[in-house]
Amino acid sequence: MPQMIFVNLPVKDLATSKTFWSKLGYSFNEQFSDDRTACLVISDTIFVMLLTEPRFKDFTKKEIADAARSTEAIFALSADSRERVDQLCDAALASGGSAANDPLDYGTMYGRSFQDPDHHLWEVIWMDPSAVQG
Repeated sequence: MPQMIFVNLPVKDLATSKTFWSKLGYSFNEQFSDDRTACLVISDTIFVMLLTEPRFKDFTKKEIADAARSTEAIFALSADSRERVDQLCDAALASGGSAANDPLDYGTMYGRSFQDPDHHLWEVIWMDPSAVQG
């Protein structure tokens, strides 16, 4: 069985976050979701647990970072084409996200970034498969 990753992110408004990610074409695993948690399915092995801030506090003694003021992490997603990078980022901006950084275009690598409604930073990157083959 391949190793999976579950990223846990605090959110201020679970309904807003679910609507945002749904508009980007992602789904949720309702088996692992409730009124305080939504299991965002990125792929068969990648999941983001969107947790209301009070629920998130159940898992840590530390303060929750204010992503609007500081960067706690940058989450990068691969895309299978330059067009998919643009589609996903354009959908994020049209669905309540905001631009994060200028696009990167190195010819064989292209990426854009956005902030979700809670200001978490996301990058979407395409790399030319012929440029990364060893």
